[in-house]
Amino acid sequence: MSHAVQSASLSALKMVPDRYPRLFLLIAALLWGVVYANLAGGAAALTALLPVDQQSHLAGSLQFLIYEAPKVLMLLTAVVMVMGMINSWFTPERTRSLLAGKREGVGNIMAALLGIVTPFCSCSAVPLFIGFVQAGVPLGITFSFLVAAPMVNEVALTLLFALVGWKVALLYLGLGLSIAIVAGWVIGRLKMEAYLEDWVRDMAKVDPAVKTVSINMADRLHAGFNAVKEIVGRVWLYVVIGVAIGAGIHGYVPQDYMAGLMGKDAAWWSVPAAILIGVPMYSNAAGIIPVVEALLAKGAALGTVLAFMMSVIALSFPEMVILRKVLKMRLIAVFVGVVAGGILTVGLIFNLLL
Repeated sequence: MSHAVQSASLSALKMVPDRYPRLFLLIAALLWGVVYANLAGGAAALTALLPVDQQSHLAGSLQFLIYEAPKVLMLLTAVVMVMGMINSWFTPERTRSLLAGKREGVGNIMAALLGIVTPFCSCSAVPLFIGFVQAGVPLGITFSFLVAAPMVNEVALTLLFALVGWKVALLYLGLGLSIAIVAGWVIGRLKMEAYLEDWVRDMAKVDPAVKTVSINMADRLHAGFNAVKEIVGRVWLYVVIGVAIGAGIHGYVPQDYMAGLMGKDAAWWSVPAAILIGVPMYSNAAGIIPVVEALLAKGAALGTVLAFMMSVIALSFPEMVILRKVLKMRLIAVFVGVVAGGILTVGLIFNLLL
């Protein structure tokens, strides 16, 4: 085949998403399903080829890594692709418009629910915060969104559902939303607008209204591609690191040891300790959930593990550094204290009841 023919064939393939977006999605979904269904068998076969004792801890860790890494990345890619297409409706401007003028209470609930389906993470905290303030969104409602968006997002819920089951995913959804709503409401009641940085508080207000722009399926498909490129391209390394840590826990950490350290009958300080360990870590849902899966499999208590996961995602130290650009230290301290208190309460109660 000549170079010219090859180039023409490649150009034709690249045009398929634009000309036949629905057909492209159908074929891509079928191929994704076939590969995903064969991951477990492929990981077992590949591990069997490795020059290691198949009954050893190392073999167990390697099989976990070989299976879970592509599994999580495939799930992450699929979720981000779909949500990228859906989120072509939920631009920052549209989100601001939906929340502007809402009263506390109803506004906190709306903000937390919007956090589930909007593609914003801690790296977007400063521009989002500025936009919300300019649009006149109340401070407490803004915080409900900023807690929910990274902690209770579609990636976290989908991966939890796929890796540890729908019950844990549904429980996490309810707990995360409750913390986001209550934390935002409490911060709103404290009337701490004076602890915004002066330059943020003094910004001119803007009209939150947005113009409706109609886009076709091909445009939404490209929005999905861009989301995958941006989000998966940014977090894939954290996913692999998280799976590697989970593989080490799966293969080498004795179940009795983990149950004693983080289990239901562990010392009272296990939940606070899990939160303190989680705060300095920098990860996201895709990177931390494989660790959660391994901890639960080794006998760690659900409340302790969920508290650890929530603290990593919602209270990471890097996010606090980012927010320092727009918030004074007293408001950051109140934010951390209120959210940490909610997470601690959730962890302790669920360890007690479950």
